[in-house]
Amino acid sequence: MGMGCLHQRLGRTRALPFARRFKPSEIEAATRGFSTALETGGPRGTAYRARFADGLVATVRRAGSGDPDQEGQEGAFYRELQLLGRLNHRHVVRLRGFSEGHNRFLVFDQMENRSLKECLHDPLRTPLNWRTRLQVAIDVAAALEYLYYFCDPPVFHVTVNSSNVMMDADFVAKFQLSNVSVVGHDSSEGSHAEERIQQRRTELVFQYGVLLLELVTGQSPGGGDGELVRWVQEPGFAGSMQRMVDADLGGTYDDGELRDLVIVARLCTRPGSGTAVVSIPQVLRYLQGKVGDKNR
Repeated sequence: MGMGCLHQRLGRTRALPFARRFKPSEIEAATRGFSTALETGGPRGTAYRARFADGLVATVRRAGSGDPDQEGQEGAFYRELQLLGRLNHRHVVRLRGFSEGHNRFLVFDQMENRSLKECLHDPLRTPLNWRTRLQVAIDVAAALEYLYYFCDPPVFHVTVNSSNVMMDADFVAKFQLSNVSVVGHDSSEGSHAEERIQQRRTELVFQYGVLLLELVTGQSPGGGDGELVRWVQEPGFAGSMQRMVDADLGGTYDDGELRDLVIVARLCTRPGSGTAVVSIPQVLRYLQGKVGDKNR
């Protein structure tokens, strides 16, 4: 569906089958005049906590404030709506609705425990226990498998880090997408599209491995070639695993599960020829078989 057709459809129906259309006044009232900011700036834009008149508690994200008459910006917004609306997975934050106008907003499910980054690094919060960290590793792998292997076309621009992993009230991890786009299946792209898919899958595996190291150590990763990646690639990494575990765990973790998780992280971040040693589906099945049946 072209952008013009999609825009006409939005204008005609005043609703979308996958998302609710909110009036700008509803957004302003629900956010108490945009006074409850959860995030400011960043790749996903400013986010606000919102409580709507019907009881819905949600996160409202500013999608852009450009001139709505500018076709390029408008088209990008409606394309993002179309892409977000087709996603349906337990570990992907769900789009609930949107608003139009000079200030466009996207309305998502509220994630009560905010981001994984905050859960791991905010000294005022109760540290995540070992079981929850293991389950986060499985949850994120399940979300990535869905986005890259079960969406057609696959969702393309995904960045795996602790800021993009959100935690709901029960500490279930859900992936928050930003700057959504896909790999096109246009015949003119030919093998280039497949090359891009493979490249992105390889990058994704590496980023996932870095996230595992952050879960284990409680340390910020520090970039692609940071200290954590260098450590796990050292020949003697196994002998120092106990010293690298997050002190906030208080020594309460399973030695075998720790080894399994670190070995997966090592495989995911191994330098190579541009092709990942393991795939996300392989990692997911391995972790589910090793630790999934013990978790909540």
